[in-house]
Amino acid sequence: MAASIIPFSITHEPIFPKFSKSPFTRNHKPTKLVTRNNSSSIGELVSEQNQQHHHAQRNSTYKPKLEEHLPRLPEEWREIQGENEWAGLLEPMDPLLRTELIRYGEMAQACYDAFDFDPFSKYCGSCRFTRRNFFSSLGMAHHGYTITRYLYATANINLPNFFKQSRWPKMWSKNANWAGYVAVSDDATAKKIGRRDITIAWRGTVTRLEWVADLMDFLKPISWNKIPCPDPTVKVESGFLELYTDKEESCGYCKYSAREQILTEVKRLLEVYKMEEVSITITGHSLGSALAILSAYDIVETGVNVTGDCRGVGVTVLSFSGPRVGNVRFKERLERLGVKVLRVVNVHDVVPKTPGFVFNEQVPAMVMKVAEGLPWSYSHVGVELALDHKKSPFLNPNADPVSAHNLEALLHLIDGYHGKGQRFVLATGRDPALVNKGCDFLKDHYLVPPCWRQDENKGMIRSNDGRWVQPERPKLDDHPEDMHHHLTQLGLANSYHI
Repeated sequence: MAASIIPFSITHEPIFPKFSKSPFTRNHKPTKLVTRNNSSSIGELVSEQNQQHHHAQRNSTYKPKLEEHLPRLPEEWREIQGENEWAGLLEPMDPLLRTELIRYGEMAQACYDAFDFDPFSKYCGSCRFTRRNFFSSLGMAHHGYTITRYLYATANINLPNFFKQSRWPKMWSKNANWAGYVAVSDDATAKKIGRRDITIAWRGTVTRLEWVADLMDFLKPISWNKIPCPDPTVKVESGFLELYTDKEESCGYCKYSAREQILTEVKRLLEVYKMEEVSITITGHSLGSALAILSAYDIVETGVNVTGDCRGVGVTVLSFSGPRVGNVRFKERLERLGVKVLRVVNVHDVVPKTPGFVFNEQVPAMVMKVAEGLPWSYSHVGVELALDHKKSPFLNPNADPVSAHNLEALLHLIDGYHGKGQRFVLATGRDPALVNKGCDFLKDHYLVPPCWRQDENKGMIRSNDGRWVQPERPKLDDHPEDMHHHLTQLGLANSYHI
């Protein structure tokens, strides 16, 4: 008997820490709104915004409704995926790009919504749903994707705030945490978006932001962890690299590293869909954004995205609130490989400013050249879309600073952003109440309670004898039987005892 689930989950981030100082190959000013009462519904404000938006139709910057742009996707998906580095799509915001950013952002948010973070649950650290019912359980079946594989990471590294473990002695796994998933668009969705899309979604931190302070903040050559790279000066943050490549062979879920899980699944799917047009889209929020960028680099550097007929499948990263990942050499190598990265950030969020508070892409090039060899000299990659939560009339500008890192809030900002200097007007009809499902960011007079997302009875159910108990869950899949076959094809099987 399964517990009743209310779609959408809580992402707890309680206390803000104190900080010290691929190629895409072709085949041939804000609005001030005043409420009449001390309390008003979000619906009233949305309605008022819509009326103002209709009055603005004669303005040269007006964009039609989103639905009028959706048929463009099959013809323009390469541009939306960053073929031209999103030139002309951000200022003003292209409606189709907005839709796609929100869609992939929701797939990243699903990693939080499905994660069991309750230490009183014996399944803490796992996914609450099986692959088959993942999207339907979250009310996301309309996205049109099927999960083909879950991703796991080992907890035996120095990033304790990424991992959650149960207080029960008989927990589901002592060494593993669920880290995300690989999904592929179904036939109907593939037709609608113009290609078969393989999406990789990485989970970020779900409890607090102290993981930024926990970073080892030390750059190391990416090749030290057996990721191929012809340039030994290409370096990434050591904690990210360990999380991506470490494994625990005594654990059924972590006997293969997250890296091996990703590479083998992408290779398998490209073989399945070798006769179709395919894209690879990788998304993640917070720490998951760093893993998205690292795995995108790995997929292209190892050539996993090259099909049997030597076509290069484009790899795009849509990153949300992500930290810096590597040094300038890593940035340059990523660009040379053709990986496209669009980073969406809130300008008031501290995480995108880390690591590399002192030496980063914002200091003069001459200074960075001198500091290039330092183990704490970082550079952001890709194109940045910087948003400001103080532009939204829905959000409390004086909220706890931790709210600036919330993914649902960032998706809300994407929905209302039309370009620099243009007023904030919601475009897709996405409910602003979603912002508060895991934080306290909406203005009080909208009467949306903070952290409202909960499982009914916190997941407890009545047993046949009338007692309240935790329901048993089906065993999660670990690794497919042909895992070693694909590892052998990739040249990664030498370290395994068969």
